[in-house]
Amino acid sequence: MIPLLERADNFKERTALRSDSSSLSYGELLDTAHIVASQLLNGRADLYESRIAFLIPPSPEYTVVQWGIWNAGGIAVPLCVLHPLPSIQYVLEDTEAEYVIAHDNYYEFLQPLQESTAVKLLHLDSVLSGSGGALPEINPGRNAMILYTSGTTSKPKGVVTTHNNISSQIKTLVDAWEWEMDDHILNVLPLHHVHGIINVMSCALWVGACCEFLPKFDANKVWDIMASGRLSLFMAVPTIYFKLISYWDKASEEEQKQLSKAVSDLRLMVSGSAALPVPVLEKWQAITGHVLLERYGMTEIGMALSNSYRGERRPGYVGKPLPGVEIRLVDANGKEIPSGSPGEIQVKGPCVFKAYWRKEQATKEAFTEDGWFKTGDMAEFNDGIYKILGRNSVDIIKSGGYKISALQIEDVLRRHEEIEDCAVVGLPDEEWGEVIAACLISTKPSVDTDAITEWLKGELPGYQLPRKYVVREELPRNVLGKVTKQAVKQFF
Repeated sequence: MIPLLERADNFKERTALRSDSSSLSYGELLDTAHIVASQLLNGRADLYESRIAFLIPPSPEYTVVQWGIWNAGGIAVPLCVLHPLPSIQYVLEDTEAEYVIAHDNYYEFLQPLQESTAVKLLHLDSVLSGSGGALPEINPGRNAMILYTSGTTSKPKGVVTTHNNISSQIKTLVDAWEWEMDDHILNVLPLHHVHGIINVMSCALWVGACCEFLPKFDANKVWDIMASGRLSLFMAVPTIYFKLISYWDKASEEEQKQLSKAVSDLRLMVSGSAALPVPVLEKWQAITGHVLLERYGMTEIGMALSNSYRGERRPGYVGKPLPGVEIRLVDANGKEIPSGSPGEIQVKGPCVFKAYWRKEQATKEAFTEDGWFKTGDMAEFNDGIYKILGRNSVDIIKSGGYKISALQIEDVLRRHEEIEDCAVVGLPDEEWGEVIAACLISTKPSVDTDAITEWLKGELPGYQLPRKYVVREELPRNVLGKVTKQAVKQFF
């Protein structure tokens, strides 16, 4: 039995999902997912881990289809509604998906793929009607889902997780963040990524809570929903918090008071999927009274580290290992390092993914001989908590014999009154190995980079000073708001 679906049977009368246009009780969710499974099986006893892709905006129908695929014994492959056709084709071909189920908004968009791929295109409506037949018995050790890495440093890889992996990823967050049946959360995140699928939607459904969907982010609508008083939690990426702050800044003084009071009643607000700039954290705290909870995770492991729900939340830090998760920091030779020294994060536990899809060598290289997953992310352990220094491949700059954290330089730059946002990268250099370069988004029409360098001399050691600057109107980002550093390098 699939643990998440088995638990839902205990909450049949409760509201599971809602949106502007519909809502489903847990009983209705289970019944409709059963119909979807029967349509996909079409007389077969079991899909036997056939890959079923789906392109559906965040909505109750998304969850129905995901659960229907699982009920039928298939592997769910959620697609990103913002991706261009070539990106979607890559996933369909890589997974050799049998079907792709399309919401009406995307059915015509996907039509050309029927000519260029072997996948069969199904309209969402065609799998939502009919009757439920016999379903296979699903062992929770079976493969459940393939999510694709963000591809910020290389071509996206399919990350395979089992139902047991998913259950472990959910349970550790339910425990650490004290999820309850009466919780109500708004999802504003894309549902092709672990943040929205696990942290928001699946945690809510595990405990019998309600997950509300907003198909497309709209600051006005999000503030309205938060002001309604029905939410108890909210989770987003830093870019969304930045946009919510911008909306609040433009509101009247009376409206600001009303919004701030309404949001202060939520019990938890979380930020993740990208580094949270300290000025955003501080402004959000000033507006709402909430210190955003930062955590660390990735597609391959779910969440591994989290600041305390009830204790201290130190800006720039991501707390301690979550329940059931083991963490260690190692040097370049794989040896554990003492506190206070930077090292690569390695993770072990039932939350860790099974394999990269049909990439045996990449999977082997991702793990140590004793079973630790090598994240490629660098961190320090100080005073009992972890601080993320960045991704080894793009956020750790090797210049003149030093290993320099781009994220730490970015944190300092954002404190300058003329810098709204920034991205720091390393550029190849014959003499230094790499030189530090900063892409700036300014609050003013022109920027005196010499003056910024002079200011930085009082904040950073000389070897951490940027040698090159470029000023842009915006930073290149992926759909989760994470800056794509390889694209930034092209500006220089």
